[in-house]
Amino acid sequence: MKLFWIALFCCGSILSSSAQRISTEDKKLLRQAEDSLKVYARKIILDNRAENRFDADSIFTRQLVKALKTPYSFDYPFDSLQNISRLYAPDSSFRIFTWHVVIHENVVRQHGAIQMKTYDGSLKLYPLIDKSDVVLNLTDTTANNKGWIGAIYYKMIQTRSSNQNYYTLLGYDENNIRSNRKIIEVLHFTNDEPTFGGRFFSFEEDTVFKPSQSRYIMEYKKDAGPRLTYDEDLKMIVFEHLESETNEPKKKWTYVPDGDYEGFKWKNGKWIHVEKIFNQVTELGKEPVPMPVKDAQGNTIEDNLKDNLAPPVETMPNEKKIKPIKPKKKSNG
Repeated sequence: MKLFWIALFCCGSILSSSAQRISTEDKKLLRQAEDSLKVYARKIILDNRAENRFDADSIFTRQLVKALKTPYSFDYPFDSLQNISRLYAPDSSFRIFTWHVVIHENVVRQHGAIQMKTYDGSLKLYPLIDKSDVVLNLTDTTANNKGWIGAIYYKMIQTRSSNQNYYTLLGYDENNIRSNRKIIEVLHFTNDEPTFGGRFFSFEEDTVFKPSQSRYIMEYKKDAGPRLTYDEDLKMIVFEHLESETNEPKKKWTYVPDGDYEGFKWKNGKWIHVEKIFNQVTELGKEPVPMPVKDAQGNTIEDNLKDNLAPPVETMPNEKKIKPIKPKKKSNG
């Protein structure tokens, strides 16, 4: 426990010292810029009129770039931009901004930028240009920032292989009127230039052979919401398996979770597919049944209420089991 607090203190000291690189005057200017950016960020997402969303997006982009030109702006978090995703790389070598603009109900465009950390505090920025609507094969494309497959990123995982850092991004795409997508994407840098994609997703351990892919895309019914996350304990990307609810596998907008979980595990510089993560099967006739707390006459069965706890329910990784609270004993007073 003592080591934990020492590590936390050191981490806080590093963050504090990096933030101190921004002068007091520049920090004030960045706060003012952030207040203005908040207004346009909300309009991009919430305004009912398309032309207002486009105008807000244009102004937001210009003002963001202007703010990022402030010396050492990399250390300024822009915490209040709640409608804009902001992810720092685990090694703090860069950060990535992403957001989307709804063109109309059937077309959504993602926007974004990668800001590199520089030693002199100058701005090194890569705009992300969404080309997903002109790419023929999204799962088999490698591109730079100008051929980006757009997504709103919400998680970044850093891995390493052959002296190269890789940054795996989990993202969300409000695809069209019928379906959404979740995307697993690997980003790496060559001579400080970003590259998205590559043969990082392998199915070599599956029971049925499939060729490797440059990215993994889950497309599903608009209101389905399958889970895609990274489990720190398992060191694995975990996601829900999808099946067509109408038995029409070519129609991705019919896909919903079926209760199974699959994943990817990093091995030898690739994400190796794991077909099924949880293999526990409940035997027929041994399904968990809740204990009744009242008898046929409606009287409370105290023993069942107090002592007979239901069997533990299997949870997803990182989700804590909730312990039932025993009722307090009545006092004699």
